[in-house]
Formats: sequence, structure tokens, C-alpha cells
Amino acid sequence: MTHISIFARYPEPGKAKTRLIPALGAEGAAQVYAQLLERTVAQVRASGLPFELRTTGGQSEAFRTWLGDDFAIVDQGEGDLGARMARVPAPALIIGSDCPGLSAPILKAAAAALAERPVVIGPASDGGYYLIGLAEPMPFLFEEMEWSTPQVFAETLARLAARGIGPAILPELSDVDLPEDLEQWPELR
Repeated sequence: MTHISIFARYPEPGKAKTRLIPALGAEGAAQVYAQLLERTVAQVRASGLPFELRTTGGQSEAFRTWLGDDFAIVDQGEGDLGARMARVPAPALIIGSDCPGLSAPILKAAAAALAERPVVIGPASDGGYYLIGLAEPMPFLFEEMEWSTPQVFAETLARLAARGIGPAILPELSDVDLPEDLEQWPELR
């Protein structure tokens, strides 16, 4: 069965949502991140799909105390984002926690699409993606990728096209990465 892997870090001031620090301070940025992760976990639970947290920072008990114990916690391990994502066993939906528009219905649609297609992708308005789902391992999607750039989604599509793989595409959503991104989500401030 398809599971969801949420990539997460503990909302430690100065280490979470660092691009928001100039506008919100270290504490404020960490609070926004905490709200985003709580919102993501709530939507994942509402989807009914099994899930895990893929964490960095080694604070498993802190996550359990905060978010509950109905999920596995797996260390992301070493390497860049691509190396860490490539370690998630398929079939899986891989998400972060910085997309407040991600909902249980979208997650269910992604899982349904993955039952029919080898890949499902949710494009983000910044040129990246908020979700990638894989029916089987596809490490070529993660190798030597310039992460956090506006070309990630397009490059992913090009890599798939080069291998004749047609992904299912979800609706475009917005991430919260920069202070101006919060304008759409005033409740997060």
C-alpha cells in the first residue's frame, strides 16, 4: 500500500524556515514551521493513508510528544535532499510540510493516481514540487538536481520524458518559503 513520507525537522528557532527569519525572527519562523507541520500531519491523518516522518536532527521523542505516536519516525540520513528522498521505499508519496494548501483530498487523489501511473507530481508555484509519488524506485529523478530552484519541476518532467514516463500531474499549489508567501496565509503569522 502507498504510504506518505513527510520530510520534517523539529521547529528549533534558527534552524526552521530560515528564509522567514529576516521578517519574523528566529522564534517567529519556527512557530510558522510548527503550524505548517501540524497542518500537514492533520491533512495526512485525514487522508487515511499510512505515514511516517522522515526527520533530521534526531529528536524522535520530541516529535512523538508533540505530534503523537501513530506513525514511524525514520532518520533522513546523510546527503543532499535528493539522496535523502531516494531512500524512501516505493510505493510512496513524498511531501514536505511547507504547502498549507495540501489537503486530504489531494493526497487521496495522488495515491489513486499512483495506482495507475508510475509517477505523480504536485507542482509548486515557485517552480518546484510539493509532492512526488513513485510506484517504484527512480533514483534518476533525484541525482544531481539543483534543489530549491525554479527549474526543479521542469527538470523532473524532462527526466521522465527522456525515459518515456508520463506522470500524473496534481493541481499547482503554493509553498511558504519567503516572507511574501505568507500574504496568502495570514493565519500563519
